[in-house]
Amino acid sequence: MKKYLPILKNSPFFKGLTDNEILSILHCVNATTIYRKRASYIFRAGDSTEVMGLVVSGCVLVMQEDLWGHRNILSKCHAGDFFGEPYAASPGAVLNVSVAADEDCEIIFLNVQRLLVSCPTACEHHQKLIRNLVSVLANKILILNDKITHVGKRTTRDKLLSYLSAESIRQSSLSFDIPFDRQQLADYLCIDRAAMSTEISKLQKDGFIKTNRKHFELIVSAFR
Repeated sequence: MKKYLPILKNSPFFKGLTDNEILSILHCVNATTIYRKRASYIFRAGDSTEVMGLVVSGCVLVMQEDLWGHRNILSKCHAGDFFGEPYAASPGAVLNVSVAADEDCEIIFLNVQRLLVSCPTACEHHQKLIRNLVSVLANKILILNDKITHVGKRTTRDKLLSYLSAESIRQSSLSFDIPFDRQQLADYLCIDRAAMSTEISKLQKDGFIKTNRKHFELIVSAFR
């Protein structure tokens, strides 16, 4: 596990902890590492789990799927990001999301239930870790609220501009990269890809944005 320390130290879950404390915690929560190939599933809707996943290489998609293959992407997790923690913290809860590898990836599984009971080794950093977990969960709520704001807009253009504006603010720049390819962006915003591509072309033609694949630049003067 020592080779993952540079990533773990930058994760909000381990904020304020030393290398030795992190390694002690990994032992306490029965940390195990798995490898998954691109497009393979890590969790499936209908499963239950006592572990949450921490991405240490590659990236994964958290999504909802129906029987006809339609996807609603909730988030994309990169190295240092967590997934599955609300379900792992609720014994017996059934997942209503699936998690799949968007690239070949490595995942560390952590048993959340070991955090929610008295630590068998009475480690002094136990409470700090619980506070960090609460912070991680709160941040997930904020991310979900952002998505609700975007998909709640009435038109495809409004959904796109809502998302791009939020990304610009989050990254403190009018020029930025988004984590999604075109199909994933359409699935995230719950819109048709062809309609979205048409709207992106219109926004470029009207001088509102410049874009190349995952890179976007907002032209603020065009909105005035």
